[in-house]
Amino acid sequence: MSEPVTLGVFDSGLGGLTVVRSILDLAPAARVVYFGDTGRFPYGPKPRDEVLKYSLEITDLLLEQGAQAIVVACNSASAAALHRLEEHVDVPVFGVIEPGLRAAARATQNGNVAVIGTVGTISSGAYQRTAERLGLGLELTCAACPGFVEFVEAGDVDSDQVHVLAERLLAPVRAAGVDTLVLGCTHYPLLARTIGDVMGRDVVLVSSADETAFDVRARLGPAVVTRDTSPEHRFLTSGDVETFRHLGARFLGPEVDRVELHTWS
Repeated sequence: MSEPVTLGVFDSGLGGLTVVRSILDLAPAARVVYFGDTGRFPYGPKPRDEVLKYSLEITDLLLEQGAQAIVVACNSASAAALHRLEEHVDVPVFGVIEPGLRAAARATQNGNVAVIGTVGTISSGAYQRTAERLGLGLELTCAACPGFVEFVEAGDVDSDQVHVLAERLLAPVRAAGVDTLVLGCTHYPLLARTIGDVMGRDVVLVSSADETAFDVRARLGPAVVTRDTSPEHRFLTSGDVETFRHLGARFLGPEVDRVELHTWS
C-alpha cells in the first residue's frame, strides 16, 4: 500500500480551511498538513516583506513535516510570496489568485469583474498583473475590505455589524456594475451569504477554493484521487489551540479533531 501524497497548506488563520475543504472533496487521497498562523494574524495589513518572511518560514516548516507540495491558501501570501516560494523549493507550489481569475473569466457575461480582498492583496496589484498575463480581457474593479477577516476569525459571519460593514465596503463595487465578484481572500467564502445579500442575486460570487483543488488534482494526478484508506490530516497553529479547534471544526468539519501548537523561536 503506497503512502498518501502529503500537501502542506497554509494561511494566516482559518480562511485557508475553505481550500482544505475543497481539497478533501476533490483530492480525497491526499494527506493535508495545515498551518494556520493565527499567532501572527492578520497578514493583510502587514508589509509585503514581512508576509514573504512568514511564508518562507511556514513553507520550510511544512517541508519538515513531510509536505510533497505546497498550497498557499492565502491571497496575501500568494501576492507577496508565490514566485519566491516557487524558486525556494523543489516541490510543486499552488497559489489561489490565478485559479480565482480563471473561474471568474468563465463565469462573467459582460467581462466586468470585481475583486475584493485585504489591503495587502489589493494594493499589491497581483490580480491586475495576473489577469493581464493570462490575457483574460477582464475589466477589473478591485476593492479592499478591511475588517472582514477579523470578523471571520472571531466566528462572526452573519451579525448585523458584519452586514453594515459589507454594505459600506461593497458600495463602490455595486456601483461599478459588475456581474461577477471574486472573493479574493480565502476567509471571504465564510461571509458569502452576507456578501451575496449585499451584491444581489444577479452577481455571481467566485471562490478560488474549488479551482485551486482542481489544479492540485490535475497536476498531481491519480495519487491524490484514488485511495485505499482515509489519510490522517494534521492541523497546526501558532495561536490559541482551543479557538482554532472550535472554529476550525465549525468551518471545515469533523476533520479538525486535534490541533497542535507551534511556537516560533
